[in-house]
Amino acid sequence: MDGSVCGAALFVSAAAGAWAAGGALGAPSPVPAVPDVVAVVYEHGGRSRARSATGGWQLGRWCPSWTAAAHGAAVSAVRDAIAAGDVYQATIVGHASAPYRGSPAPALRRVAGLPGARYGGILASGPTSAPGGTADRWALACASPETLVEVRAGRATTRPIKGTRPATAAGRAELLASAKERAEHVMIVDLERNDVARVARTGSVRVDTLYAVRRWCDLWQAESEISAELAPGTDLAALLRATCPGGSVTGAPKLAALDVIAAAEPVGRGPSMGALGWVCADGIDLGLTIRTVAADAHRVHLWAGGGITWGSDPTAEVAEAAAKAAPVRAALAGADRTGPTGR
Repeated sequence: MDGSVCGAALFVSAAAGAWAAGGALGAPSPVPAVPDVVAVVYEHGGRSRARSATGGWQLGRWCPSWTAAAHGAAVSAVRDAIAAGDVYQATIVGHASAPYRGSPAPALRRVAGLPGARYGGILASGPTSAPGGTADRWALACASPETLVEVRAGRATTRPIKGTRPATAAGRAELLASAKERAEHVMIVDLERNDVARVARTGSVRVDTLYAVRRWCDLWQAESEISAELAPGTDLAALLRATCPGGSVTGAPKLAALDVIAAAEPVGRGPSMGALGWVCADGIDLGLTIRTVAADAHRVHLWAGGGITWGSDPTAEVAEAAAKAAPVRAALAGADRTGPTGR
């Protein structure tokens, strides 16, 4: 080992992103063991200290933080805020947790390995073989397909995802034809154009791809790509202040959406809806922590939701959140939910 630094894994929670943006923080995290900001520095030539998992894995019954009716009522509350002119859209996220026994490591690896996970990986306070045992131990498993911000050769790129359908031929056609999904998506593209412009050279912001259909597990999702040349002197802190929290998990206008979210969600977003990725001399690559699981000493935690517009139907929004959570739950349980038509 030559001792030189090759880079760092970086994690920023949803609350830290909201704080940096000057927005409402919302309810406390249900996983207080996970810090709001984590940086793990790696050296060239370092040896892995990971231990193999020991002990059986048993996942208990999931306990949601709200009922389907309460989730639907939150969707209706956002629609009321839209009618009042407070926001154009806001993303509502639900939480559920389940007790576990044994080593979570194999289950976390299954989550990180889900198909379409551009940011598949694990971050932990120690060996992932056993977060259990002490109150301060924790682990995160991310299967996110979404880029919060990537920087290469002085150009910043973000890839917001908005719009979801089952990964079938009919689902793809429906997603492409949906005026509601496209309008919701374009609003977030416009928001993230403005976010990136805060740290960009004037006139350099562009939309490279608009409303492309990508696959994550058994879902089609609509993705766009926005990029810009960074202004001279832009550092990591300025970049995070401009882009966090991600527009696709907040809404528009962002600060007003954070107020609506804080009033509507009974449980904090914790490690979800934040950022996780890699920072090095050659660039930055941070994913948005959707499709992300947190394990503390005794429970695993999962979040899922969706963007709400005036055209949203509460029942459909509850079903969409369940569809997004289903492959992650199945991976934790050890089942295969990655086929082309499974839901």
